[in-house]
Amino acid sequence: MRGFTSADGHGSGWRDGRLHGGGGNGCIGHACTVTATTEPRQQMQAGDSRGKRRIVARIVMKFGGTSMAGTERIRRVAQIVRKQQAGGNEVAVVVSAMAGETDRLVNFAREAHALYDPAEYDVVVASGEQVTAGLLAMTLQSLGTPARSWLGWQMPIRTLEAHAKARVGTIDADRLIASMESGAVAVIPGFQGLSDDGRITTMGRGGSDTSAVAVAAAIGADRCDIYTDVDGVYTTDPRIVAKARKLKAVTYEEMLELASVGAKVLQTRSVSLAMKAGVRVQVLSSFTDESAVSADDLPGTLIVSDTEMDALAKEHDMERQLVTGIAHDKNEAKIILTRVPDRPGSVAEIFEPLAGASINVDMIIQNVGRDKGETDVTFTVPQADLARAQALLEDRREAIGFGRVITDSNIAKISVVGVGMKSHAGVASTMFKSLADRGINIQAITTSEIKVSVLIDEDETELAVRILHTAYGLDAES
Repeated sequence: MRGFTSADGHGSGWRDGRLHGGGGNGCIGHACTVTATTEPRQQMQAGDSRGKRRIVARIVMKFGGTSMAGTERIRRVAQIVRKQQAGGNEVAVVVSAMAGETDRLVNFAREAHALYDPAEYDVVVASGEQVTAGLLAMTLQSLGTPARSWLGWQMPIRTLEAHAKARVGTIDADRLIASMESGAVAVIPGFQGLSDDGRITTMGRGGSDTSAVAVAAAIGADRCDIYTDVDGVYTTDPRIVAKARKLKAVTYEEMLELASVGAKVLQTRSVSLAMKAGVRVQVLSSFTDESAVSADDLPGTLIVSDTEMDALAKEHDMERQLVTGIAHDKNEAKIILTRVPDRPGSVAEIFEPLAGASINVDMIIQNVGRDKGETDVTFTVPQADLARAQALLEDRREAIGFGRVITDSNIAKISVVGVGMKSHAGVASTMFKSLADRGINIQAITTSEIKVSVLIDEDETELAVRILHTAYGLDAES
């Protein structure tokens, strides 16, 4: 069987004719580690053939909701897909619902029953992608390109865990690959799969990106092209900084950090999955005029391994940047608990109920309290979870023994990301001094090996991003 299955306890790479994901408990960060059980293929060159067709590469193309918003845009997508297939590639396409359609379906579910059954919710919201998959297949057929839709249960894509937030478990790709090898484009609705008991499941917002990467791993694709409404990954949001530069390539690690701290180009789980499965990802825009470029020379950003990034830098004789990008996130809220007993176990008593409610906690600071034996604890949660978090903590006030709950939603997280900071000192100090020189107060700090994040007032977000973009030499030349 050729396909894709969750892995457990293995390092990444080709072994025994199979591509193994890293492992442990089957999940790394937000994504399930995987094994793509497709036999490894040699990189195909123009002129290689399979049967009577001359094959260049096997490609997965994913189109988001903006790209699929209406029949006119679907026809444009069909023309992009047709060009890739006509260029000698085997093509599978993963599609999102039309822009705004999932929100509309979610509202219908809530109107039907405020405490809806998650399994029936999945039946409702999965329909948006099924519509666009069918429409794209029909449009391709109208252009003379063989195509058929493959719903999640038809392949099947088997998923794990709960409805509305399922993870990819296994993909049986035999029939899909056979169809592609016969010359047909495979059109797959993203975001959905099949549970062990045969029910439709969905993967949560952004799940179509994850579907695309998982399918790419399952079929042994040469790359996975993610088409969005932007033409690549930029050093920061070009709407804030006019001199932001489009990056030719970033590493999986950098993209994962950028996605996790506010960059909205790719969904976090999809990047983590690509990194573990070794799927080469390219970010492109479906609104770029492709008539001016060849099918294999599309503008965009490659997301690759650190080793390939070094090779690309050497090939193009360019020095890798110390800092890759500046990201911002206004969707966090700050919670301060005052007069928390300074004793073993008190912090665990704060965060255990939040974890039990699936509320993600990001930055955490424990301050020395004014009174001996007490401390203040500050942390951040997603704004959408603030009310729930506050209610949970208030319910446990006596058990934990803290004084007050203070909340603040008018904050923003600013992050500096770059693999270069692994081997260079001074990135954090440049950040702190640049902000201080403009009177921007830092409320909290968190770091990783390739990221420094700070919390500031929301009103100062755009100014902070511009200051740091210039401070790290990321501005494009005029």
